[in-house]
Amino acid sequence: MSKPVRVRFAPSPTGPLHIGGVRTALFNYLFAKKNNGTFYLRIEDTDQNRFVPGAENYIFEALEWLGIPPSETVNKNEKFGPYRQSERKEIYKQYADTLLEKGWAYYAFDSAESLDKHRKQHEAEGKTFIYNWHNREKLENSLSLSQEEVQERIANGTDYVVRFKIPVNETLHLQDIIRGDIKFETNLLDDKVLFKSDGMPTYHLANIVDDHLMQTTHVIRGEEWLPSLPLHYLLYKAFDWEAPQFAHLPLILKPIGNGKLSKRDGDKMGFPVFPLQWTTEEGTSMGYREQGYFPEAVVNFLALLGWNDGTEQEIFTLEQLSEKFDLTRVHKAGAKFDPEKNKWFNHQYLQKQTDESLAESFTKILAEKNIATTLDVIKITSLIKERANFVSEFWDLADYFFVAPTSYDEKGLKNWKENTPDVMNALLVELENINNFSATALEEKIKPWLLENKVMPVLRLCLVGALKGVDLFQLMEIIGKPETINRIKKAIESI
Repeated sequence: MSKPVRVRFAPSPTGPLHIGGVRTALFNYLFAKKNNGTFYLRIEDTDQNRFVPGAENYIFEALEWLGIPPSETVNKNEKFGPYRQSERKEIYKQYADTLLEKGWAYYAFDSAESLDKHRKQHEAEGKTFIYNWHNREKLENSLSLSQEEVQERIANGTDYVVRFKIPVNETLHLQDIIRGDIKFETNLLDDKVLFKSDGMPTYHLANIVDDHLMQTTHVIRGEEWLPSLPLHYLLYKAFDWEAPQFAHLPLILKPIGNGKLSKRDGDKMGFPVFPLQWTTEEGTSMGYREQGYFPEAVVNFLALLGWNDGTEQEIFTLEQLSEKFDLTRVHKAGAKFDPEKNKWFNHQYLQKQTDESLAESFTKILAEKNIATTLDVIKITSLIKERANFVSEFWDLADYFFVAPTSYDEKGLKNWKENTPDVMNALLVELENINNFSATALEEKIKPWLLENKVMPVLRLCLVGALKGVDLFQLMEIIGKPETINRIKKAIESI
């Protein structure tokens, strides 16, 4: 019987969650749901120097807003807790000791200064300094020093690190669910630091130990971790543990040019790269939530960055994505981020909202602008929503319903002829005699007259102030007979 699927998202609280990290979390979530598994979140905060206050809470809040919360995490169903690596320090020490005992690791006492000296020497010779098989027995470590000297240095409190001892002359053929067979030569790998004398592990050791202890079956992460795959595989081998299956996701690329999508791209082109707004002393970075995106739209858009189900379908609910998601259909190549497509997805989800819920949001905008109205906001919303990508655009699309024009668009004024005031006064007489001011009745009674006298654009100019807006007769019905007549009179007087 196969193991129950367990996958994790393991961010570091070093700042706001980037949209690439969100996609990694999403793909893990979908994979877990597809396979009736568990999606858990672990906070990897071993690098305390880079810890940013508020970042951890930001991660939890972002995933909740997106609708993809973990089923296990800090203070939630801690089956294999703690889920914060800084609270697991004692665990890692014993595993570092195990590797030392088994000969898979060694103590290294090299100072930062001496390593820097070696690097500069190599640079001067046009080489790259790598701490590995070719020089490790010439450097200051337990492979070159006597056991007594090693123990003496440790007893004296000399700073040290524990390095992994990469095997020599091996070719590793490793499997990736997305990328297939990947070959690595061990002689090209460096002996990474696993543990430091301050009692803190590095990412590599903590990650492997936790994934094992928390029974992770699949590691789904960004391709930036691909170079670490041979080390992680060898660590599993060193511990005699079964390794999880690995899948490395493609990068999310800049909309223009080459390279990984960055915060700078978003700032420059005016789109968010973070799910929630993030504020520091340096300023505020845009967030999808605060920019008016629906979380479902963000999820749908991100799911299709680097994956598709093999059909032309673009709109998916979270449930549909969970049913259809398949790691083998994730692309190897990077996926370009398209801000306009992002907006398109939000437009689609805006159209799916009820007029009532959209009107409720619009009413809040009106209140912020000190607009008190008796007009049918629900009906207005239904008429304008097709033109909007965001609720925040509603005011610009509908301001003329609530505020009569005080000026008139130059383009529209070209339709205002010498005899137009006479024609519009005649229209006023027609309107005064109409009792049923519904859109249907108005269209039936005055549209032929307006067409005959060629003043449809002029009437719109009077009511809106520009040649824009919703169906003319719908507009007249909503603002009502007195307001319609007043706006026409004002235009005749003003123009």
